[in-house]
Formats: sequence, C-alpha cells, structure tokens
Amino acid sequence: MADLEVFENKYPDRDYFITHVNEEFTSVCPKTGLPDFGTITINYIPGKLCLELKALKYYFLEFRNKGIFYEAVINLILDDLVKACQPKFMEIIGEFTTRGGMHSRVKAVYDPDKRGTF
Repeated sequence: MADLEVFENKYPDRDYFITHVNEEFTSVCPKTGLPDFGTITINYIPGKLCLELKALKYYFLEFRNKGIFYEAVINLILDDLVKACQPKFMEIIGEFTTRGGMHSRVKAVYDPDKRGTF
C-alpha cells in the first residue's frame, strides 16, 4: 500500500473534528470481479498528527484493483489510518453504490476514550 504521510497538529491540546470525504472510491468485488464504487468518509479528532491529503489520495487509489469486501476495506482503512496518525478518535464510513437493488453502509470506529460519534 502507498505510504500514508502525516504532519504535526498545531493544536494537539484542543479536540476538534476533521472530516475528509473521498467520493470516488473504487475497489473490486472478490466474488464477481466487478468494480465497487462508493464514498469513504473519515471523521477524526487528531492527536499530535494529522493526515496529509495527497498521500491519502494515493492510498485510496491502491484499492482500485484490489478484491476486497466492503467490511474488510472499511476496517483495513481504519487500522491503517489509526496506525499512521494515532488520533484521539476516528470513524470510517463507507457508503457503497446500489448493486442488485442493495445499498450498503459500513462504519468502523476507533474510540479509546469512548467519546461517541457525531
């Protein structure tokens, strides 16, 4: 996977939310080999580090040809981003386009202090 880059948070003692939205996420269904399309939303409270957006874009592009289920991709993204920036709180939401009459939404949360969701 592409290297995730981070930069220093200038306000580490203040809790504030950052939201990044990728409306062009693509991966591949491991069962059918057909493309999956969706929107990935990242909500987080940064600790000492923030995610750098160009590297995040390239990270997402690596999923374009990867065969992976929705649940796995959302949990993998959460694991990778938490490892990279060590946030105080993070949630990843995947909203995948309708296929066969089914619309899917998957959310995974990292919340060591049980801050809740927003």
